[in-house]
Amino acid sequence: MNTSIDNAHLPDVATGAEPAAGGALDWVGMDGIDLPVRCADGRGGTLTVPARVAVYVNLADPGARGIHMSRLYLSLGQALGEQALTPSGLRSLLHTLVASHAGLSSRARLRIEYTQLLLRRALVSDNVGWRSYPVTVEAQLLDERFSVRLGCAVTYSSTCPASAALSRQLNQQRFDEDFDGAVPSQRAVREWLGSERGMAATPHAQRSTAEVTVQLAPGFDLPVSELIDAVERALATPVQTAVKREDEQAFAKLNAANLMFCEDAARRIRATLDTDRRIAGYRIRAAHHESLHPHDAVAEVSKNFSSQEPASGRPPLP
Repeated sequence: MNTSIDNAHLPDVATGAEPAAGGALDWVGMDGIDLPVRCADGRGGTLTVPARVAVYVNLADPGARGIHMSRLYLSLGQALGEQALTPSGLRSLLHTLVASHAGLSSRARLRIEYTQLLLRRALVSDNVGWRSYPVTVEAQLLDERFSVRLGCAVTYSSTCPASAALSRQLNQQRFDEDFDGAVPSQRAVREWLGSERGMAATPHAQRSTAEVTVQLAPGFDLPVSELIDAVERALATPVQTAVKREDEQAFAKLNAANLMFCEDAARRIRATLDTDRRIAGYRIRAAHHESLHPHDAVAEVSKNFSSQEPASGRPPLP
């Protein structure tokens, strides 16, 4: 028995009748689409990773009841599965989405969320380990004006400068107590410093998060791995993967050399992004998940970064 169906004879209620209440719509589409995407692995190759994708077009025809969501879905699956994410590839995809709705739409936007895996070397020992970084790619085509934004989140350690100063003061007081009226030898001081008495207090540190979104300048590409590397270099204390004792000691040394409030962290990242001509604008949010308080300390800064409605429908970041 022949079970094939002639699509031409299937009813299409989206375009076959006038809507009960007409009018153009800003965005119509889908959110939470599961798709594989290809991304750079930071070593010259590519990785295929699972992603969540949101895609939208506007409905410019006030008399049309709806769009063709299956066309959006099929175009996404074909484009994202065949080539690595690049601005030129995203531009081409957005044009395809608009063209698939000729007469209905003139704009398109999409948001891609995935996890970037990068191989990281230990600070001292000859070991390596993998780190994952949440990544967001947003692209839009607004009446032939194309733009793309990259976002990432980097986890790092932050040691409080105020707590460090208070700890040093207590160490001084302990020294005065233990050597009151004495003139200790270098050996005695060295032994004291290496004992538990030589550390009256330790500054508090915490795992912290930097969320960075950049607006790419026209004509430029910026691999996600390069953005992550730049942020980690600016902060100097990214969390580690494989750690031996010598790595842990080196990490403690880095923390002591890079005491920072959340304000310091945001400014460090800003100074780095300001030197990259590929970046036309940015938004930075540094959050220190305090070990002293039950609340976070947060600093934010932006440049040439207007708030835009995300394609996912989620509220914009603060």
